[in-house]
Amino acid sequence: MQIGILYHPHKPDSQVMAQEVAGWLHYRKHDTWICANHDAGEYLVGNPQSKMLVVLGGDGSILRSARVATPYNIPIVGINLGRIGFLSEAEKNNWQSVLGDILANRYWLERRLMLQAELHRKGKIIDRYLALNDFVIGAAKARVIRLDLRVDNDAITTYTADSLIAATPTGSTAYSMAAGGPLLPPQLRNFLLIPVAPYLSLDRALVLHEEAVARIRVRSYHDAFLTADGQDAVPLLNEDEIIIFKHQHEASFLRVGQTSYFYRRLLKRLGFER
Repeated sequence: MQIGILYHPHKPDSQVMAQEVAGWLHYRKHDTWICANHDAGEYLVGNPQSKMLVVLGGDGSILRSARVATPYNIPIVGINLGRIGFLSEAEKNNWQSVLGDILANRYWLERRLMLQAELHRKGKIIDRYLALNDFVIGAAKARVIRLDLRVDNDAITTYTADSLIAATPTGSTAYSMAAGGPLLPPQLRNFLLIPVAPYLSLDRALVLHEEAVARIRVRSYHDAFLTADGQDAVPLLNEDEIIIFKHQHEASFLRVGQTSYFYRRLLKRLGFER
């Protein structure tokens, strides 16, 4: 089996562990390749037959890896080297056990909704983007932005807010949760729209169905941005339209724990575990 190992380029311990994991896998007769998670897209082009990605880092590393792995339908297992680790399956002290179970086919596959955003400008598609957590449309320099929302071609509202979050169930535990949005288990295929600091406009989260198409038109004459998973920011112009909908592929995660792990892990990560 060919397995890719992705390390965090700014964490020396991540690079050291990548070599340790590779040695452990080689001993068990598996081929590996190693690269920084920022370079994973280039490596996957040359290694599309890879059967699994082992991602060393925090949730940010897994988000970045998921965006490049999902189109190839390659599952991910994360070893947490970050602070929270909502998405990771293993820790520094148990990764051998977790990988051993996976290689022995003692695992289950969790699939998570991903969103796609298209940026339209003057009737043309400028680019397309993927997100596992969320897209955020917002203004810079502590200014509000006005956003016209249509869902399935019905005019819904105009937001006046710091920003608007479009979050998956995965992202419901991230920026969306901080903004007061509901928590959704990963099995759901709904996605959320949550305004941040709305002013005299709709201040409730909207839960959209799986096949919904959200069209958001920007009305702003100062700097505004579209951000995917808090990592890739794209500048926006007045009258740009962002169309957000379910991506055709889902992110896949290899799990060895119980299928009911979500709420227990959530409370543990938030410090509420008894």
